[in-house]
Amino acid sequence: MEKKQIAIIGAGIGGLLACKYCLSKGFNPIVFDFGSEIGGVWARTIKTTRLQIAKAFYQFSDFHWPASVTDEFPTQQEMINYIRSYANHFNLMPHIKFHSLVKGISYDGPSSDAWSVWNRTGEAFPPEGKWNVTVEDTKTATTKVYTVDFVILCVGRFKDVPNMPKFPAGKGLKVFRGKAIHSQTFAEMDQDAAAEMVKGKRVVVVGFGKSGLDIARECADINGPENPCTIVYRREHWKLSNWYPMGIPFVNFIFSRFTTLMVHKPEEGLLLSLLATLLSPLWVVWKLVESYAKMTLPMAKFDMVPQQGVLKDMNSGLICYMPDPDNFFDAVKERSIKLQKTPSFTFSEKGICLKDDDTQIKADVVIFATGFNGVEKIKNIFESPTFGHYIADSPRVGLYRECIHPRIPQLAIIGFSDAVSSLFISETRCKWLTALLEGSFKLPTINEMQNDITRWDEYMKQSSGEDHYRSFLGAMEIWYNDQLCKDMGVNPMRKKGLLANLFEAHGPIVYAQI
Repeated sequence: MEKKQIAIIGAGIGGLLACKYCLSKGFNPIVFDFGSEIGGVWARTIKTTRLQIAKAFYQFSDFHWPASVTDEFPTQQEMINYIRSYANHFNLMPHIKFHSLVKGISYDGPSSDAWSVWNRTGEAFPPEGKWNVTVEDTKTATTKVYTVDFVILCVGRFKDVPNMPKFPAGKGLKVFRGKAIHSQTFAEMDQDAAAEMVKGKRVVVVGFGKSGLDIARECADINGPENPCTIVYRREHWKLSNWYPMGIPFVNFIFSRFTTLMVHKPEEGLLLSLLATLLSPLWVVWKLVESYAKMTLPMAKFDMVPQQGVLKDMNSGLICYMPDPDNFFDAVKERSIKLQKTPSFTFSEKGICLKDDDTQIKADVVIFATGFNGVEKIKNIFESPTFGHYIADSPRVGLYRECIHPRIPQLAIIGFSDAVSSLFISETRCKWLTALLEGSFKLPTINEMQNDITRWDEYMKQSSGEDHYRSFLGAMEIWYNDQLCKDMGVNPMRKKGLLANLFEAHGPIVYAQI
């Protein structure tokens, strides 16, 4: 029997995982990436970037970190070396086509509008239907169409389509005489060239997330207080100096099943709903985390204390780990970094003007660390306006099990819905998806899938509040993994003994045998 052909778009972590598990199930994957190397966002990034979470929770379940990597939060170079080692160990490189820009994908098959079940059967491969993937070889400027049985989109959220603010006419980028770029451009530059671009310049960084912090630190190290870097931001979000506040293994708390018992969640049933109500007072632990952050970091001194609780930021994916926080706050104290909060700003010839009081900040370089428009990126891959509309219908892109759109046949999305450990959750999804591909289980009806998507959407809206704009599992990763395990017919209780399953942290290695 001829092997089913699977097109995988993107050779980042999600694409490599999808390729590895497709091969393990006997499929024939082909990976397209427009770059020249694997690793996705890790391939080219700011030199000071480090892993945001302990490496024990950010590793492949069957390929551990080497003993030579001793830091709990590896550097970008250590991360990319680890990814390359994984790809070589499982012989994934021969299946990857670099310099391959996917221009569009089109479905050749019956309309899904009238279906009551995904693919009409609930299975991955219906009797009829193929995808045509149009790929341009950017080195030879030639185009080829690949016909495949299934498509897996692994293009991620944090790359390719920058999210740029909009400005009133006559007050935008065109009037600014300096240089304005997105953080992606800065990250992709040669490190010496990036340093030279900001050296001796007045730099404004727009955005106070991880990228904004990293870029501001680099600028401060290069220029010092003589040419301070100004961070312009709208709202404060929680920063943590370590994952063990007051000796409490906070990261273990996030990845334990007991944590999920303390909150109301999708698909919980009456008994678990009652238990969540009874245990809800235990969420005081998050207040302890807030108190620790305020005690150990001079957040109040620099007016950086967020109004919302740390749990809201956790569930929104906006909490930020700060390696070496003293370095950052020393730069703020010595005025190498300035902090400027404002609801919005406009451009002038010589810099930016703040909305509140028309204060002008002179700038030679403005770097937008304002994230990416991942929805637009996925929408534009589809040649069908209908499929594009399905994707753009919700800012978080409603997917069943965060992978499958009920109305888009023979296609899955990996890595668009995020989590505290994106590698961990992407690997579990790839195991779930390839189990579906091999026919180990069927999907429920489209109505049932849509109802499930609505339940998860309501949970995310409630837990994230006004910051709900994307899918982020937050403290629900283990509960989510439990649902995937049940679909696959696998016991979600992966440890020995009830207490271990309830209170011990569940990292990737726990799921290695699935």
